[in-house]
Amino acid sequence: MNISVVIPLYNEEDSLKELYDWIVRVMEANRFSFEVVFVDDGSTDRSWEVICELAKEDDRAKAIHFRRNHGKSAGLNVGFDAAEGDVVITMDADLQDSPDEIPGLYTMITEEGYDLVSGWKKKRHDPLSKTIPTKFYNWATRKISKIKLHDFNCGLKAYKREVVKNVDVHGEMHRYIPFLAKNAGFVKIGEKVVQHQARKYGHTKFGLNRFINGPLDLLTLAFISKFSKRPMHFFGLYGTLMFIIGFLVTAYLGIDKLVAMSVGNKARLVAENPWFYIALTTMILGTQLFLAGFLAEIVVRTSSKQTRYTVDQRLNFNH
Repeated sequence: MNISVVIPLYNEEDSLKELYDWIVRVMEANRFSFEVVFVDDGSTDRSWEVICELAKEDDRAKAIHFRRNHGKSAGLNVGFDAAEGDVVITMDADLQDSPDEIPGLYTMITEEGYDLVSGWKKKRHDPLSKTIPTKFYNWATRKISKIKLHDFNCGLKAYKREVVKNVDVHGEMHRYIPFLAKNAGFVKIGEKVVQHQARKYGHTKFGLNRFINGPLDLLTLAFISKFSKRPMHFFGLYGTLMFIIGFLVTAYLGIDKLVAMSVGNKARLVAENPWFYIALTTMILGTQLFLAGFLAEIVVRTSSKQTRYTVDQRLNFNH
């Protein structure tokens, strides 16, 4: 099969039939063998009934249903597991992503050798309240991930089959799939300018919380990508430094008092000096950081057998 189109959706009953017919026209015009995997993320409207009808009428449509809303990342993760095509295309269900872009994305994967191609909605039909934070978010993600993309959060993306089978999309990490792919060893990542259409039906499902959750997820991913296999290098380093600094300050206070007493001067109690409590707190925090790194190291080592590694090739693996 050439292409699997994965479409996570939530309360998009008005657009689904129109979107599917559009995808079918594009696929048949280009003679692609394909499937469309709809993942209903616990919709409360008739979305599930609509995609069930599509699946009954055409066996190229597949329908997956969540009992409750789990988020876009969960929908993509389940859709990736179900996808069988050589190239996997993701798009949103609100008709803002154009299926006419599919042939170009497919060509970039199959003929130009990209592992992942992300759409870039260069001209957007969104208010400034959304475009300005998006520009800042994309700039920060470029700096941290070292991936030169203009629009990380574009729902229209194309992947080699191997990519979607080797990335784990959870939480709200759908914004950072290129980053996840890079961490899994898929480094040929490109982008394609795509058409952004104004929303035809319904309204956006993403609120202001994305401006808080997005940066937090990015920081989490940046930390995990760098220290997930060696947490002691982070926690142990800073924990040791903090403990040493606190110990030296405490030692200085103690020695200073002993010197003062040796020459007959009256010295106040060490416990009356505010620096003593700062040093003591620093030592305690340093010890806790060191223990956190030690425990994290044990967890990493004991769970290493469950870690998913990207195996590119196997030769003479018959016994």
